[in-house]
Amino acid sequence: MSTIQVDVVSAEESIFSGKAKFVALPGETGELGILPGHTPLITRIKPGAVRIEVEDGSEEFVFVAGGILEVQPNHITVLSDTAIRGHDLDEAKAMDARRSAEEAIKNANSDLDLAKATSELAVMAAQIAALRKYRQKK
Repeated sequence: MSTIQVDVVSAEESIFSGKAKFVALPGETGELGILPGHTPLITRIKPGAVRIEVEDGSEEFVFVAGGILEVQPNHITVLSDTAIRGHDLDEAKAMDARRSAEEAIKNANSDLDLAKATSELAVMAAQIAALRKYRQKK
């Protein structure tokens, strides 16, 4: 089976770089599945799990807090401000951040504060869901 080069990059570092048979991730309008030779595409992605089936059949798992996806026939690039490898996700830390976001929503003094807190809550909920999905795969 053919493969495609995949690069997942955060603002801080390269999270994954390698060949894959298949990539699945949360597109802005729904789940995307990408195989080698896919039609070129640029789109926004939502917070959630990027699942990468690598050459040997194993899976890599990365949480992204949204970002941009670029697909070329032989290359996939995922750009995200925040990307965390599945094995590095910390449920206790994510739960604390979710509680903080919920508290910030209750105490929001402006529309901007409310929007920031709501966005943070959505990211933390997606991170917790991704972590649980990752654990089920293991």
